[in-house]
Amino acid sequence: MKNPTRLFVPSPMSFMVLATIVMAMTFSAWNALLNNFAIEQAAFTGAHIGMLQSLREVPGFLAFTAVFVLLVLKEQTFALVSLCLLSIGVALTGFFPSVYGLYATTVLMSIGFHYFETLNQSLSLQWFSKEEAPEQLGRLLSIKSMASLVTFGLIWVAFTWLATDYVWVYLLFGGAGLVLTLFMAATHPQFVQQATQHKKLILRKQYSLYYILTFFSGARRQIFMVFAGFLMVEKFGFDVAEITALYMLNHVVNIFVAPKIGKMINRIGEQKALTLEYSGLVLVFVGYALVESAQLAAALYVVDHIFFAMAIALKTYFQKIAQPEDIAATAGVSFTINHIAAVVIPASFGVVWLYDQSLVFYFGAALAGCSLLLSQFITPHLKRVAA
Repeated sequence: MKNPTRLFVPSPMSFMVLATIVMAMTFSAWNALLNNFAIEQAAFTGAHIGMLQSLREVPGFLAFTAVFVLLVLKEQTFALVSLCLLSIGVALTGFFPSVYGLYATTVLMSIGFHYFETLNQSLSLQWFSKEEAPEQLGRLLSIKSMASLVTFGLIWVAFTWLATDYVWVYLLFGGAGLVLTLFMAATHPQFVQQATQHKKLILRKQYSLYYILTFFSGARRQIFMVFAGFLMVEKFGFDVAEITALYMLNHVVNIFVAPKIGKMINRIGEQKALTLEYSGLVLVFVGYALVESAQLAAALYVVDHIFFAMAIALKTYFQKIAQPEDIAATAGVSFTINHIAAVVIPASFGVVWLYDQSLVFYFGAALAGCSLLLSQFITPHLKRVAA
């Protein structure tokens, strides 16, 4: 009989669940408050916010450097350090209400966020078997949405009913993230990894299709993150409450849909799942270009978010083709590849936006179309690997 007093049994899954909660809670709080804090407290202009977003993406572009840190830290320890940096960066944000203060705390937060996201992919693909990975990643995506939803709700209560100051909200969520990370460090032992990871940069020809699909994924992500939400505000006049409600609706949908997506990928395979995602995204981006109804635009935004949840299939495709010892090094390289577009698209497409908004989304549809064509080579590649 199991000891009834043993209420918490540490495991790789419990580590990933708690880490996901910390990441979702701290980053959601930072992101939800950013624009209002920047304008009201730090007197930001459009030029300042553009510079801040560029600075925020630099650690993502440099994610490949994670492999060098792994020369001195184990992946699990590095993940905990990253979550500490993320939490501390968020906790300190409210204490530095100035342009350079917000730049500094953002870079600190972003270093922790992007290193953790790199390690998160690496550890999950090592700890979960190929059979269980799609469903477990779907569950973690659902948990991420739950944590984000609770965070948004608490922030809404704090500013609507309690008239809370920014400094205390940032401190609350950043501090909670730090405490939870320290709890993880105290309760979770170092879990055994199946293969010793390379401590050098890995670029292999057999991963080329994965690299290219990752690049296109990053480019589409930027169009969604930067311009889809902006369309809601500029063209359809969504206010802060409406945008927040849209974010919350996305997370509510993901709570229920993400685990089912994981099961679906297990059932139909990566190629069919990505074919469905990329076909849907072509239609969604064309819809953004043509839409004239605020309600339809909001519906497209939710559907867009659901399709991006299907990117789990790209991770599990890599898991199936990768040599086990390559996973950590390749996770850093792929995260850098994913962020190449982040350096170029926001600024260059912002100029295109001034000329014709629809062209931005037609380009997004073209990117999704390229991914759709490339995804048709996945099953043949998997068969060659298996042979």
